[in-house]
Amino acid sequence: MHKQHRVVTLIYDNLCLFEFGIASEMFGLPRPELDVDWYDFRVCQTSDTTPSGLGGITLHTSGTLRLLDSADTIVIPGWSPTQACAQLLTKLNRAHQRGARLVAICSGAFLLAQAGLLESRRATTHWRYLDRLQQEYAGVQVVPDVLYVEDGGIFTSAGSAAGIDLCLHIIRTDYGAAVANNVARRLVLPAHRSGGQTQFVAKPLANEATSLSPLLDQILQTLEQPHTVNTMARQAACSQRSLLRRFQATTGLPPMKWLTEQRIHLVKELLETTQASMQEIAEKSGFNTPETLRHHFRAQVGVSPSTYRRAFALRN
Repeated sequence: MHKQHRVVTLIYDNLCLFEFGIASEMFGLPRPELDVDWYDFRVCQTSDTTPSGLGGITLHTSGTLRLLDSADTIVIPGWSPTQACAQLLTKLNRAHQRGARLVAICSGAFLLAQAGLLESRRATTHWRYLDRLQQEYAGVQVVPDVLYVEDGGIFTSAGSAAGIDLCLHIIRTDYGAAVANNVARRLVLPAHRSGGQTQFVAKPLANEATSLSPLLDQILQTLEQPHTVNTMARQAACSQRSLLRRFQATTGLPPMKWLTEQRIHLVKELLETTQASMQEIAEKSGFNTPETLRHHFRAQVGVSPSTYRRAFALRN
């Protein structure tokens, strides 16, 4: 990035401390080992009342709502079930109008909805609040089975931990996969989780639905090979119908869609960190031909592999 990107995180009374911690860890923690111009992280409170959190903890900051006027990204770490002040709602709308990125973790989507910013937009929140969000804000296009979603520069995540996935996605967008992978490694987390939040909803699952880890690990180590539903079923010692059911329950995705996503992740990494040709990358990722690689890459990422390489290769 040409200038230091300012991230402003809101704090409020009854603050969701875990969600605030996610924003602080992801954007506020200095990362000199990455050798990039990291974010300018600021905190602002949403009212004159001293914000408090669970257990009676109080938070003090000199940051006021004026910080939102200079924010490039605004993070809403959850939200208490109260109506926001008119000044905050106005500043969020103005920030969006001038191109600032708005990021809501978990119940933070309700503040964006209060501001009218989710009207006719796709958005998500924790699975426990999906029906409430739809009932209270009928104009929102609620997306139930995702970890996060973006629509027009407005990002929303599912449950609290899905905020980590969303923040890693934002870091990946800003700095590329190599930097995002480094941040994830420091957090001892996967750089990317596939699937949707329905896999985390409490429901009865047969033991067989959660026993695909050996198969998934093997596929990830052999992405260049021609995996099919039939070969996966043989490796998992089950029928194809059983594999489809178990795969959906475990990853939230059909087998071939999950496989394509994993191959695209590998392609991104190779584009950013190597000078390999498209033919070499296609072979290493299992797409086999540059034409097939370009087709799937554009469908998943929205740009061509060469455009992606020009945008990110020099940042790592």
